[in-house]
Amino acid sequence: MRPAPDWLESLPKDRLMAEMSLWSADLAGLGAEIARTEPFADFYHIDVADGHFAPALLFFPDLVAVCRRSTAKPLHVHLMASDVILEAQIRQFADAGADAISIHAENQNLEVCLDLIDSLGLVAGIVLQVQTPVAAAGAFLDRIGLLTLLGTRIGVKGQALDAQAADRLREARALIAKRTTPGPIVLCADGGIRENTVPDLAKAGARTVVMGSLAFGSENLAERMAWIHAQPV
Repeated sequence: MRPAPDWLESLPKDRLMAEMSLWSADLAGLGAEIARTEPFADFYHIDVADGHFAPALLFFPDLVAVCRRSTAKPLHVHLMASDVILEAQIRQFADAGADAISIHAENQNLEVCLDLIDSLGLVAGIVLQVQTPVAAAGAFLDRIGLLTLLGTRIGVKGQALDAQAADRLREARALIAKRTTPGPIVLCADGGIRENTVPDLAKAGARTVVMGSLAFGSENLAERMAWIHAQPV
């Protein structure tokens, strides 16, 4: 199962989107978790970490292949991998069924890897850690379809949202608005996504929020998603 080739252009533009983070799913029943959330997911977010670039060890290609067999919704793989293995990881997760792969602005081989993602026919994205200036993405905006701003320290669950997260989103939104080339860039907020933070992040320019426990831990997911979709953007 795959989304349509123009899935990025076809994403909703009139409401806040939900990017469901499978890190928060029950991995023992991954297919069932996807089935439960699929009616509400605009796309899925899959965190991949090598234990070096980020402290956690998260996901691997076989799990992404399970996700691919379980949904036609787009799969966005967020690679937190060291430079020495980054190109190999891109190829492995492309083969496993990713539709978009985002790599870090902090990676030293960023340009080569963006070229590789494009050559594989996938949507390319860039992720910025909280300490990385938003302007670092400026030179690459013509080459990406996703720009993700982390609002918490990389690879660690349960942290409070960084105090500068909303301001950084506003800066990124302004940077995107100055582009003269066609094509969408989806501005994503990832980390610290809670009921008390979502409204400010949406107002600051996030087009999608990466929902972990806010979705998978919800007792009434339909009600939670109606609230998400009602946020002013």
